[in-house]
Amino acid sequence: MQKIEPNKLSLTDRVSKLNNLILHGYLLEAFEKFYAENMTKQENDNEPLVGKDTCRKAAEHFVTNISEFRSAIVKNVIISNNISVVEWEFDLTHKDWGIKKYTQISMHKWNCDGEIINEIIFNHY
Repeated sequence: MQKIEPNKLSLTDRVSKLNNLILHGYLLEAFEKFYAENMTKQENDNEPLVGKDTCRKAAEHFVTNISEFRSAIVKNVIISNNISVVEWEFDLTHKDWGIKKYTQISMHKWNCDGEIINEIIFNHY
């Protein structure tokens, strides 16, 4: 995996590289490269997770329990003023949740160091 220095990229390039890592199955690598230590993450109506370590554990649990990853498709991308929004379509099988084909909207707020400091995810099943 090539080294990425997010603070040296435009927001458009950061979002493109983040999406490409996810599309190729490198979800945990994307997390390590693009997320800030003081990040927060909220999914649907769940309580927000605070801190990279806490969010990393949740990401690892999700990824390690995927038994089949069939596809990920980027449908739309919006970028403006240190905020990016990506509409995804995912098709996978998860050990805990079974077969999941769903749309996800991921909103990211980026800091001046080129890292994601806030992630809000909406899943539509």
